[in-house]
Amino acid sequence: MVGLKRQLVLVGAGHAHAQVLKDWAAAPVPGVALTVVSPSTMAPYSGMVPGWLAGTYSYAEICIDFATLARAAGARWVDGEVVDINAEQRSLRLGNGSTLGFDVLSLNVGSTLMPPQGLAAQVLSLRPLGRLQQAWDELIAQQRDASQTPVHQITAVGGGAAGFESLLAVLARLRELKPDRQISGRLVTRGALLPGVAPGAVRAAHAALQRADVEVHTDSDFDAASTRANELLLWATGAQAHAWQRDTDLAISERGFFSVQPSLQVTGHRHVFAVGDCAAWAQPLPKAGVFAVRMGPVLAHNLRAVLTGKAMNDYEPQRRYLALLATADGHAIAARGGWSLHGQVLGRLLWRWKDHIDRGFLKRFEALEVRS
Repeated sequence: MVGLKRQLVLVGAGHAHAQVLKDWAAAPVPGVALTVVSPSTMAPYSGMVPGWLAGTYSYAEICIDFATLARAAGARWVDGEVVDINAEQRSLRLGNGSTLGFDVLSLNVGSTLMPPQGLAAQVLSLRPLGRLQQAWDELIAQQRDASQTPVHQITAVGGGAAGFESLLAVLARLRELKPDRQISGRLVTRGALLPGVAPGAVRAAHAALQRADVEVHTDSDFDAASTRANELLLWATGAQAHAWQRDTDLAISERGFFSVQPSLQVTGHRHVFAVGDCAAWAQPLPKAGVFAVRMGPVLAHNLRAVLTGKAMNDYEPQRRYLALLATADGHAIAARGGWSLHGQVLGRLLWRWKDHIDRGFLKRFEALEVRS
């Protein structure tokens, strides 16, 4: 039909899609209608979540306003959550039962966690990030209410960066909120603390946990039966795929993530792309935001390429990346490959550097938000 536009649909408000919208705002592809689907208009930047938990930032300070960014790009915003995809029929179904067609689809839906049910303790799941704000705000309100069960112990389950940073952040926030209350900390992980991180940084992380009076239990299974009503569990185990991903007709990995090629296309489907935590490569990548950020420019180029018949680029994961770990005391630990930086004076400088980098990433999108 003459005048009928092709439909490009972005599902998820992730770091890579923010860059696609920025690119599209600068130069939209003629004859293509862009739609963004997400259940939340505010998308937190993962690198700043620990700072928000600690009270250093407000929630608005760590977020990209995706609805406004979409408007700046001339995109239609659909408030909803995808629950099924039929790649062959090029349609997706939302949680409210409605359907949406597409010609080209990009998935940047992150990952989730499935903590055990029926525990005595309160549970704060650190994924998906879009649901964390309400849960955290409710917990803070409960702790201000004298009629509610007070938290006396905080246990992080998971020894990766999320477990380490969030435990220190939540301890700092609740201890500041209730300075007269004794609040203990504990970290439980099946493996080592911060696996794959430079040994010097791991030693510095252990020291930071010790300063915060945290018991560290490495190579240990979490005992769900031992939880108490006055305990808060920070669930930060390995990222899991959304349950609905296994029900689609798209290729998935053994763990349920979308299997992708170097072009970021889902295996066997030229018109479907997946990036960030929801995707799986032949050589597995860590579920870290730094990779999704680097995928953004490649995704933006390849979406244009598939729509215009141009050549696509391959995404080449960085072999080493900089990790800046916040310790919720105005310090940070840096690690890249086998080297690390930390210390009393240097740690303060590293925190300022991390803050500068994180704020700089968000500033890329602020002008577009204001202009719209």
